[in-house]
Amino acid sequence: MKNLNLIDIVKNNTVHFDSYKNGYFYYTVKVNEQVYRFPVELIDIGAATMQATDKALIYMRWIRKALEGNQFVKI
Repeated sequence: MKNLNLIDIVKNNTVHFDSYKNGYFYYTVKVNEQVYRFPVELIDIGAATMQATDKALIYMRWIRKALEGNQFVKI
């Protein structure tokens, strides 16, 4: 994503649960007044508790993975 820095995305920010489909939770995060969606694979969660709203910093590994895989999409 152009001009999107992982630290800028997660610093003092919040993610929000959006939907679930085919083994993926989808979360949204607002960056510079624009909303982005990213996936979190269910198998990658293990025994973690996923909240409807949470600190973006906690989701940094999945946001990084989405950025690297071009799955961090503007909605």
